Amino acid sequence: MTKIDALRRFFLPCLFPTSTTSSTAQTTPLKKRFSTSLRDDLNEPSTTTNTNQEDQNPNQDQESTSPDDSVTSLPIASSRPSKSMVIGTIFGQRRGHVWFCVQHERQSTKPSLLLELSIPTHQLVKEMRCGLVRIALECARPELCSCPLRSVPVWIMYCNGRKVGFAVRRKASGQNRLMLKTMESTTVGAGVIPAGFGSSGSEAEEIMYMRANYEHVIGSADSESFHLINPDEYPGQEFSVFLLRSR
Repeated sequence: MTKIDALRRFFLPCLFPTSTTSSTAQTTPLKKRFSTSLRDDLNEPSTTTNTNQEDQNPNQDQESTSPDDSVTSLPIASSRPSKSMVIGTIFGQRRGHVWFCVQHERQSTKPSLLLELSIPTHQLVKEMRCGLVRIALECARPELCSCPLRSVPVWIMYCNGRKVGFAVRRKASGQNRLMLKTMESTTVGAGVIPAGFGSSGSEAEEIMYMRANYEHVIGSADSESFHLINPDEYPGQEFSVFLLRSR
């Protein structure tokens, strides 16, 4: 029995090698571990590339949004016109010529702009019957380019595209101040001031006037305009005065 046992112990390992099985059993997990390690190693670059792409994407988003930000950060054009409301009065004697007065406050008897126009009153009334009056005052003198626009003393005058003479800047006289004082309670309206108002001369005539709100637009240092604002209940009357200076 001892010999048989000895033979079994000698031959069985030869026929059924346990070391190989154990080695294979041991090597297979190593292969699996090696393969998984390779997969992990192969997956890590992809994750790194993904992270790099994710890191690059915000930069791309920032670069893509940077032009928009640069566009939105651009300053608004400084040439945008400014608008305000003033009180404008057109007046003149029936057989005389027309004056145009601008006031910022109706209680003030010192106008901010007073122009004596060479167009006769009856001719302006005739033009206004058509519903559209555009008076353009142009200054083309190079020596007056540096002064304020309202300080220009003399203008070339055009009415609806036709040259009708000149316009002269004036200072308010005592009669002009008295007339503005009587109309301080009137914001919008038209009428006639009786003859001899504010003067003792025998040749004094009645004064026709039209008073209304005007939109004052400052386009630049060389352009301003005044546009009549019509009340809602009255038909439209377009009346505008433009101050233009060419350099």
